[in-house]
Amino acid sequence: MIKNIFVIISILLPLISFSQNNTSNLDAKGQPHFKVFWNYHYDYTKDAEQVSAFELSRVYLGYKYTFDEKFSAKITYDIGKNDAGSNHTAFVKIAQLDYKIDPSIKISMGLFRGKQYNDQTKFWGYRYIYKMLQGENKFGPSADLGINAEFKISKALMANLFIVNGEGYKNVQDDDGNQRFGMNLIYNPSKQITTKLYYDTHTSENSKSLNNIAFFAGYKASSWRIGAEYNKMENGTNYKTAIDDHNLDGISVYGSYVLNNKIEIFARFDEISSNTLTGQDNSWNYEKDGALIIFGAQYIAAKGIKFSINSRNFNYINDDIKDSSLIYFNAEFKL
Repeated sequence: MIKNIFVIISILLPLISFSQNNTSNLDAKGQPHFKVFWNYHYDYTKDAEQVSAFELSRVYLGYKYTFDEKFSAKITYDIGKNDAGSNHTAFVKIAQLDYKIDPSIKISMGLFRGKQYNDQTKFWGYRYIYKMLQGENKFGPSADLGINAEFKISKALMANLFIVNGEGYKNVQDDDGNQRFGMNLIYNPSKQITTKLYYDTHTSENSKSLNNIAFFAGYKASSWRIGAEYNKMENGTNYKTAIDDHNLDGISVYGSYVLNNKIEIFARFDEISSNTLTGQDNSWNYEKDGALIIFGAQYIAAKGIKFSINSRNFNYINDDIKDSSLIYFNAEFKL
């Protein structure tokens, strides 16, 4: 991990120096940033193999640069687990150029954050504690390579249209070269209410198109907020694997209450389910289907530093699998 971080810092340092020394454009400015997710957890599930562990689940290192009022760019490295089992592998997660044509139209190209659940992540507000249901269950990647157009249609309505590879930021385009097409509509009838409709489709050579649809609604008051979402993936076991008639449904409800400017409490309920195929007795995702309950508290120690203690319980629909119960102590520190 130390080697990976050293390489990334060696790349970012010249950019930082450039932004500090560049005086040819008074509007140009740059800023480095980092974010770290750390935790200690204790698993009190009966007969758990790993009782407890310290984890550094994510490290983000990046840099943002504004060229002028129309062009800006950002790059972010994500240091975390990969499919081969390494806990600290560096990936380029964001490498994005933004072009603001006018106040109502922006084009983004490169490797950028996906639109599938980024708004829900912001509303949930505790990404360092747990991913959104769609991310945790691989309905879609958190970032992908392609192009996105953002339109501010009115004061209350915004839309995104995008074309991406569909494989996520850790994978290259697959051999068939079929892209994922999608749209995102966000409607804010007031400052307190946010609603969202999302849809994407990814053509497959050997099966039906893999489709995603999601609905989200949230209400935010001065001291509390509550959100709910419904998600469906059709013809796939995950966003990279298309299989006919394999569907996943997920609902998630979450909320928080601010006690004061330092402490807030939160809770969340997720349920994931799959369909039963013809001739089968159980759903195809029977080993993983079930419900998750999270509740806990967060303490904001200083600007950029958060701590949380929380409980997670997952109840499987398969009675042969022991329900999991864990206690987490999480921390996030960022610039």
